[in-house]
Amino acid sequence: MLHSGNIQKLAELMEKSARFARTSIDRAALEFGPTWSAELDTMLGNLYVSEDAMSAAVKGYGSFVIDSMRRQKRFEVERFYPAKTYAEAAAEVYLNDDYMARQYLPGLLLSHYLWIHHFQQIKYFKIFFLESLAASHVSNFAEVGVGTGIYSRLALESLSGVQGVGFDISPLSLQFTQQHVNAYGFGDRYSVLLQNILTAPPERKFQAVICVEVLEHLEDPVELLRGLKAMLAPGGKLFVTAALNAAHADHIYLYREPAEVMAQVAEVGLHIENSFFSNAYMPDKKGVPVPAALAMVLSSERDIS
Repeated sequence: MLHSGNIQKLAELMEKSARFARTSIDRAALEFGPTWSAELDTMLGNLYVSEDAMSAAVKGYGSFVIDSMRRQKRFEVERFYPAKTYAEAAAEVYLNDDYMARQYLPGLLLSHYLWIHHFQQIKYFKIFFLESLAASHVSNFAEVGVGTGIYSRLALESLSGVQGVGFDISPLSLQFTQQHVNAYGFGDRYSVLLQNILTAPPERKFQAVICVEVLEHLEDPVELLRGLKAMLAPGGKLFVTAALNAAHADHIYLYREPAEVMAQVAEVGLHIENSFFSNAYMPDKKGVPVPAALAMVLSSERDIS
């Protein structure tokens, strides 16, 4: 399939260094159509202004996918993630500047557009979270565990005049996120903080809090849910996601079913207003666990209207 502009350049680079992943572009284009194409083309043009930069991102994505596939195959046999503490995962991934810069961040960013369940989650985020925030005229939000910055950028893009703060423990992740936000022209409305909200809770409250695929990175996800709840201003909303059965390098808490995440949400007194669930792909045979995404819109106050 021929594509236009930056997406065609991306496809050509994948033919050279990550041919096995080339079909993911065509699948996503067929699934999501012109809106997806326009968003990905803009992102590539904003963040990867040279062919060398895009080529490096493609190589990083290829390495990210191969590593994920290798770990997933092992998980299919063992049905458990390798034993690992949060400190060990942080040292291996978030505080490993070379790994973050060359593989994790470029791979994760492209996965949001090229993995069907990741882009479905973005669509859900826009419709069921950002549209609600726009209707409520929120003026501020925070993201905990910013990753590549894509969710913060989408919030800034959708909510005119909103001010955002991003928290993370990875200097490279914060740097990447700030560059991402700046590339879209939103730098004056966003700041980043090298801060663990569990050991150093923010003093201010936020009208909206975003936390994407962080729960499974922790030994005690319930502690994080309590921390997120504590950050909410009265009437505030949370957008929280979790990865299930996804054996990535930094995933240490294994969620097998959505009900397990939802039970933890209920345990801390948060209420599910809406949710989305999608498997990454169909299993080869019955009973084989496949990666999945669960996204939830949460509040600390039950709607009794």
